[in-house]
Amino acid sequence: MARRERLIAQSAELAERGPGVRFQVSRNGRTLPAFAVRFDGVVRAYENVCAHQSVELDWLPGEFFDHDARYLVCATHGALYEPADGRCIAGPCRGARLVALAVAERDAQVYLIE
Repeated sequence: MARRERLIAQSAELAERGPGVRFQVSRNGRTLPAFAVRFDGVVRAYENVCAHQSVELDWLPGEFFDHDARYLVCATHGALYEPADGRCIAGPCRGARLVALAVAERDAQVYLIE
């Protein structure tokens, strides 16, 4: 099966450790919220679903980082996730992971690889 790419953001929309871009993905016939952020110069994307309970992470639309811009944080439970790999390092889901999504950045655009 050929992989498709879908434009989800302009590169300039994703500042280092700044607000993320929200978008949606289809999985098993369901539409799920997702997001992309830039961390250490690389765009990372995840389903916007806490590993503890099925709630969205952002405390305001597009605000995924904690106050120090070091970790992704679940606004509901306070779980902290490593931005580089989605691993929960603190909170009720410690050791679990966010569901990572494949993305590619080229020509000043960010694409979801489906």
